[in-house]
Amino acid sequence: MTAVPNAGDTPDLEALIAQWRSGLEQPSAVDPADADELEDHLRDQIADLTSAGLAPDEAFLIAVKRMGSVDSLSSEFAQEHPDRLWKRLALEPSGDERPSARSDFWTMIGFACAAALAVKAPAAFGVDLTDNARFYGRNAGLFALVPLAGYFVWHRGMPAARALRILAPALAGVAVVINAYPFEDGSDTETLAALHAPIALWLLVGVAYAGGGWRSDRKRMDYVRFTGEWFIYYVLIALGGGVLAGFTTGAFDVIGIDAEEFVTSWVLPCGAVGAVVVAAWLVEAKQSVVENMAPVLTKLFTPLFAAMLLAFLGAMVWTGRGIDFDRDVLVLFDLLLAVVLGLLLYATSARDPRAPHDAFDLLQFVLVVSALVANALVLAAMVGRISEFGFTPNRIAALGENVVLLVNLAWSARLHLGFWRGRLPFASLERWQTAYLPVYLIWATLVVVVFPPLFGFA
Repeated sequence: MTAVPNAGDTPDLEALIAQWRSGLEQPSAVDPADADELEDHLRDQIADLTSAGLAPDEAFLIAVKRMGSVDSLSSEFAQEHPDRLWKRLALEPSGDERPSARSDFWTMIGFACAAALAVKAPAAFGVDLTDNARFYGRNAGLFALVPLAGYFVWHRGMPAARALRILAPALAGVAVVINAYPFEDGSDTETLAALHAPIALWLLVGVAYAGGGWRSDRKRMDYVRFTGEWFIYYVLIALGGGVLAGFTTGAFDVIGIDAEEFVTSWVLPCGAVGAVVVAAWLVEAKQSVVENMAPVLTKLFTPLFAAMLLAFLGAMVWTGRGIDFDRDVLVLFDLLLAVVLGLLLYATSARDPRAPHDAFDLLQFVLVVSALVANALVLAAMVGRISEFGFTPNRIAALGENVVLLVNLAWSARLHLGFWRGRLPFASLERWQTAYLPVYLIWATLVVVVFPPLFGFA
């Protein structure tokens, strides 16, 4: 390997080379031998450039530019050696990773089994799933997310004392509220509590994911990234589990054994809550190997949703038709705003804040503004509806969620415009999104804790 001159500057240069190599080895197809060869070539070029009179750091930048970016080098190696990619994607760790990876694997199995046991434990006391759907609906989030919080407390190294002081009371409080409140049978407030409790619990899991450092913008954004990847993994596991359940039932039916009861009573509920932990482990285990899918899907669906909203608004103007408002319409637009916010979040999480604005930034701005315009029309219709028919828990909850999402997107649109005009850095948009996360926790907590007594548990 060629020596690099200017020994006085070597420590800084060595740090740059080490950082470059670290980025090179993160992708899956570049093995240590390839990295050695590339590093040797890089050092040769640096030596030639420094001998011509360039400073070591300048020589490093020019040499790296000549060789190509880390992403392009990794892509070339991946195309040349696809077998290495698949080997790295396998779950079996290698080398020094094996002891810690295996320990983490068995810890994940333990917490996944704990979730499965939790969902079946009430049946031991006569509270079975078939006859107590209301109980399981209220507690589904607890069965799945408390074990996940425990896994992250262990995996992320959150001090036990801090977990007991911060997380345990909050999780216990949710459990007490949703089970102690005297909900009427089939009440709207019970349904709202069952829907919003998992949102509050998921954000509390974020505290464990951050190791207790939830005030850090960087850790909050990391949790946002994790959430997107976790959702994709969980959906894939659920699809595979559904296929497995179908084949299991069909195969046993062929030999005259009815396995449907076992599948529906044991396999599906235990698998559903256990997969929450398994999906989280998969995201953590393979985040350095597999390209994040949430930003990729964002790139795909942002133009499609923008086109759909523009077509919707254009059709309204062209036909002169207003919105035929009912509760389902408001729920639909709440979900639409949530999707638009998700697209914005994951595009933000994957973007280099130092990069200049481009066409995709403009497309995001168009998406957000068109969603805001469409939603403003729905809100106007809803205000008239409430003034005519009065308040109900569902209407207030839907309206509140709409306003919470609307405020986020409206301010995001302002920040996007400021960035596009060169008056604000892109980092301001990222800080806004992470700073707004507690608002969702506060709103979900209000719906779970305050709404039921406010509306008489009806």
